Amino acid sequence: MTDVSATAPAYTGPRRILSGIQASGALHLGNYLGALKRFTALQETGAPCFLFVADLHAITVWQDPALLAAQTREIAAAYIASGLDPAKSTIFPQSAVRAHAELAWILNCVARLGWLDRMTQFKEKSGKHKERASVGLYTYPVLQAADILLYKATEVPVGEDQKQHLELTRDIAGKFNTDFNAPGYFPLPEPLIQGPATRVMSLRDGAAKMSKSDPSDQSRINLTDDADTIASKIRKSKTDMGVMPEPGESLDERPEVKNLIAIYAALSDRTREEITAEFAGQGFGAFKPALADLAVSSLAPVTAEMRRLMDDPAEIDRVLRDGAERAAEIADPVIAEVKQIVGFWQA
Repeated sequence: MTDVSATAPAYTGPRRILSGIQASGALHLGNYLGALKRFTALQETGAPCFLFVADLHAITVWQDPALLAAQTREIAAAYIASGLDPAKSTIFPQSAVRAHAELAWILNCVARLGWLDRMTQFKEKSGKHKERASVGLYTYPVLQAADILLYKATEVPVGEDQKQHLELTRDIAGKFNTDFNAPGYFPLPEPLIQGPATRVMSLRDGAAKMSKSDPSDQSRINLTDDADTIASKIRKSKTDMGVMPEPGESLDERPEVKNLIAIYAALSDRTREEITAEFAGQGFGAFKPALADLAVSSLAPVTAEMRRLMDDPAEIDRVLRDGAERAAEIADPVIAEVKQIVGFWQA
């Protein structure tokens, strides 16, 4: 793929931030540090934030229809419990705004097959039997592009594993602008990668990302875990036979230790260097209890508020309904304009 930003006319519209979390399975510490905590900080920058629950993305793999709506509410509850204010940020279900699917089809006809063939996440998720994967799993990076471009988002908080998809979005935007002689119509969104724990790893394997699909519940801290469970998981987390590193010491060969330090830094809003200096030379018998106390104190309020909200689904539904209406106010004029640019008949 090419760097379309080098020659493309600049987008001159307003700054907007957009991101989403799939409505599939329980949320964990990685979601909190890598997404939710960052969303809350971005909300305070003053730029309009659009945070959706990605239920269209969720069904690229089988989801139990009886659980999908509940999972959508749980993600919304996590957004609010983490500090997102529905009055400041637009929180909504992706499927409730029809323009997401409409724009995705148009962009499917702009994107090139070779671009999708290079997407590494499809290869990882489909494994050795890609012929059994859904077409949606293959094309979901185009839907992701539609999610972003529908709101003309200029910035997208992403983890390292999503940078490739954002590059695809930039290529699709640039090609649309060129193909339809609409210079600068869609922005070329920039990635926002920040903080010491943008990619939180498993508590059992420092080389694997913390995941809700991991069969071992000990590999992750769920946002619904109680204080005793959180503390126990951290105490039992994998380390090694050494002690805490000295400042400046390489941790490339100690991935589990590196991960725990990053988690401590992110929860405490400090740098990894500060944490390393504080615990240098000490055993994990000193570090792990301190990390456990910090994790419990940080997550307990989030867990309590999530449980309160999930016990009152009507309140969550009100937030989602209001958010969908506000999102549509932005999305509907954009899709109408895109249809006009493409040449579709309109009454």
